[in-house]
Amino acid sequence: MMLFDEMDLNESILRAVKELGFQEPTPVQEKVIPRILQSKQDLISLAQTGTGKTAAFGLPLIQQADSDNKSIQSLVLCPTRELCIQISSDLKKYSKYIEDFRIIPVYGGASIDTQIRSLKKGGQIVVGTPGRVLDLIGRKILKVNKIEWLVLDEADEMLNMGFKEELDKILEGTPEGKQTLLFSATMPKEIRRITNQYMHQPEEITVGTKNAGAENVEHEYFVTHAKNRYEALKRIADMNPDIYGIVFCRTRQETKDVANKFMNDGYNADALHGDLSQSQRDYVMNRFRNKHLQMLVATDVAARGLDVHNLTHVINYNLPDDLDAYIHRSGRTGRAGKSGISISIVHTREFGRIKSLERIIKKSFVRKSIPGGKEICKKQLFHLIDKVEKVDVSSGQIDEFLPDIVKKLDWISKEDLIKHFVSYEFNRFLSYYKEAPDLNVDISSGKDKTSPVWDKKKGSKRSRKNYTRFHINLGSKNNLNATRLIGLILEETKNREIDVGKIDIMKGFSFFEVDKQSESDLLKAFSGMVKYSGKKVTVGISRPESAVDRYRETSYQGKRYSDKSKEFTDENSRDFAKKSNSDYKKRGSSDFKKRGKKGKKKHRGQS
Repeated sequence: MMLFDEMDLNESILRAVKELGFQEPTPVQEKVIPRILQSKQDLISLAQTGTGKTAAFGLPLIQQADSDNKSIQSLVLCPTRELCIQISSDLKKYSKYIEDFRIIPVYGGASIDTQIRSLKKGGQIVVGTPGRVLDLIGRKILKVNKIEWLVLDEADEMLNMGFKEELDKILEGTPEGKQTLLFSATMPKEIRRITNQYMHQPEEITVGTKNAGAENVEHEYFVTHAKNRYEALKRIADMNPDIYGIVFCRTRQETKDVANKFMNDGYNADALHGDLSQSQRDYVMNRFRNKHLQMLVATDVAARGLDVHNLTHVINYNLPDDLDAYIHRSGRTGRAGKSGISISIVHTREFGRIKSLERIIKKSFVRKSIPGGKEICKKQLFHLIDKVEKVDVSSGQIDEFLPDIVKKLDWISKEDLIKHFVSYEFNRFLSYYKEAPDLNVDISSGKDKTSPVWDKKKGSKRSRKNYTRFHINLGSKNNLNATRLIGLILEETKNREIDVGKIDIMKGFSFFEVDKQSESDLLKAFSGMVKYSGKKVTVGISRPESAVDRYRETSYQGKRYSDKSKEFTDENSRDFAKKSNSDYKKRGSSDFKKRGKKGKKKHRGQS
């Protein structure tokens, strides 16, 4: 193991590093710091969050910068203002003993005038979010045409948040001769595009396994019906009295609902979502960092860039739509060599997604049973007894009251006194869980009973019995994705417990499934004037089902549907569906499969 003293870092930096308690570098620091100090070659570093990436690029950039030169020499781009503030704070600590060295953070949600004044004073390193950086470049205040180093930190997160266009514009304005350092937990196609377009023969360093989860994080999942998701969450929290974790929800409204239920039920929790002002956000985060809150309920977007240590649990109230996001979520626990647990609450149709996650992170998920009332009460009772047993009584603060207390309780036996004490403290749990139902779902052989099952007698797949398939006249060209579609459904139905199944986003339209119990609610919700991005939304039950639906999808993608201006609404889909059904029967399933594949290939080539 190489030490910081052996990395050719100057005395000023080593002094600051030792003050921070750094002795041995983390694996990513050990690999990256010498490479940046010794070579100008572009670098890609694949490592999880919480592995010390800021010091990995920050220490060599500080050392190589000219502190006498007040023009910007390094630009560090990151996805969120929280991460921007955290990186800036860390870099300031590392450069503490270098005279006239300035780090300038620039991010949205803060006064741009203050940031402009800071830039005019000059500095060596700018740390910023893509939107604010591009704004300042457009105002000709931030000049990046002469920078020597460009850092893309959490590059996959920046793309997930929709910063592709901003990144392209910023990168186009940087000089050819700069050294580009890209740090990412995962390597999706868009990251590869950036490396191919803007980097020159980059060296790739992987710490751990590419796109894999942290080694010291255990992955567990609990299966229940969607309507019981919150009750399952409560039981998981009650079964872990010392929990300190983040609960991830899909939408900001769901985040508010879960946090409000938590707080109303007496849990020490709060919400973090996009509707909070910066001051409200800072207040919540300070309470959470100081452990005045045990549970933080958040969306992926709101939680990006959070730097919180010693989390015991990450709980996925819903699995993320982009499974790579699971790596970021689970990576928030199990940091700095400590262990952590990532829990997912899944409904009966998500076994396929669990298997996909196992392949991505290259670790097995353990299915756990949702604890019952008796089990929880026992856990909570012994947790209470442990606290009583370990309480400090050495101060003698109650000694003067003890004679009166003993006299008052002298008539009660030792056993009865314990009963009185425990009952007083514990009756809430006992009464709540007295007749608690079993929330576990019994799925024989681990298979989902509502998934499509091959019918040997009929030679076809049976439809999903508990779900209704709908079509909607919005697609990718309307900037619709799975997350936005779910948000639209939940917002219009005002039902946060609605179970959304399979989603297929096409170019000009989409299909989605909803549990049959919510069928009438959904049709009613979209019967009025609902608009999305200025377009009137039309939703209807998708008929015919199965092969014809898929034929419609592949035919439309393959440009076989001549009138591209039309959408598959109730009014114009029947004739096409009838024709498709007839076509399908004439050509047979093998021809259908050929045409479907051909259509898909053609579509992918055009996109």
